[in-house]
Amino acid sequence: MSWVILLVAGIFEVLWATGLKHSEGFSRLLPSMFTVITLIMSFVLLSIALKELPVSVAYPVWTGIGAVGTVMSGVIILNEPFDFYRLLCITLILSGITGLRLLS
Repeated sequence: MSWVILLVAGIFEVLWATGLKHSEGFSRLLPSMFTVITLIMSFVLLSIALKELPVSVAYPVWTGIGAVGTVMSGVIILNEPFDFYRLLCITLILSGITGLRLLS
């Protein structure tokens, strides 16, 4: 169950990072509120997952989910460019996450 909680925490990390872009430096109320709420949820869920998972595995997996998800959010929602090098970097991140998961 801790892995599921960690996955959801990573999804909330993607949401707050994307919300941060839309908040325009916390100058827009609703996107700013969304960002703060999803940020808190992400940290709370990470802390719950850390009760059973080692921090040396959970934290990199959490940030990896956030990094890959935020890149994909930027490409899909914000129309940011996507090229071979971004794909290569995402592949490397996913390889690291998979390796940590398999070793734990």
